[in-house]
Amino acid sequence: MERIQKIIANSGIASRRKAEQLIIEGRVKVNGIVVSKLGTLAGKNDVIEVDNIKISNEEKVYFLLNKPRGIVTTASDEFNRKTVVDLISTDKRIYPVGRLDYDTTGLIILTNDGEFTNNIIHPRNNIDKTYIAKINGILNPHDIMQLKHGVFIDGYKTSSAKVKVRKIDNKANTSMIEITIHEGKNHQVKKMFEVLGYKVLKLKRESIAFLTLKGLNSGEYRKLTPKEVNKLYVLSQKKKGNR
Repeated sequence: MERIQKIIANSGIASRRKAEQLIIEGRVKVNGIVVSKLGTLAGKNDVIEVDNIKISNEEKVYFLLNKPRGIVTTASDEFNRKTVVDLISTDKRIYPVGRLDYDTTGLIILTNDGEFTNNIIHPRNNIDKTYIAKINGILNPHDIMQLKHGVFIDGYKTSSAKVKVRKIDNKANTSMIEITIHEGKNHQVKKMFEVLGYKVLKLKRESIAFLTLKGLNSGEYRKLTPKEVNKLYVLSQKKKGNR
């Protein structure tokens, strides 16, 4: 017996968080009965439907995309803008693992594996995500230390980060900063700099854990290998145990 949100996530329909939302909204049935309580259990012989469509376990797929600027990080968009899913050629119902802003570029994973998604995006698993930020102004040593030890945004203090100055342009009054975090909250990197008085002019995610954009131009993608998927899983479980 497993929680139905986990079963839905494993089916590839949605992430576990989205599955919980579907349950709360009354869009899930178990054996023909609407279930709206989180934590409800179901077994392999139970019939689970989402929006009156029976779910099934499909082959899991994993893609690594170099997201271009001006692409929405979602499975569908109400304004008919191009999404990251539109860039991937597959017959599977995939969705992005986490988010990148409309104007942010770089590495993003797409999959139909809900458990994998949860392992990557949950802050407790401490999966490193490295960004390159171009900011206005010259980042000073005091602000570097603040970023490293955490700053207060949206009522909470960010976890410790790794920060490295890659380049300073005194003439243009800009800095290129490498910053590694593992939380990934909404607009987190931009807000971390903004609270210190800097504006992020450009932002690119260069890596997630050991995965990089090597060999991928903007808009290009590749499949993750089974070895890479397993390595990410092992890494998330290891870091979870060390927290």
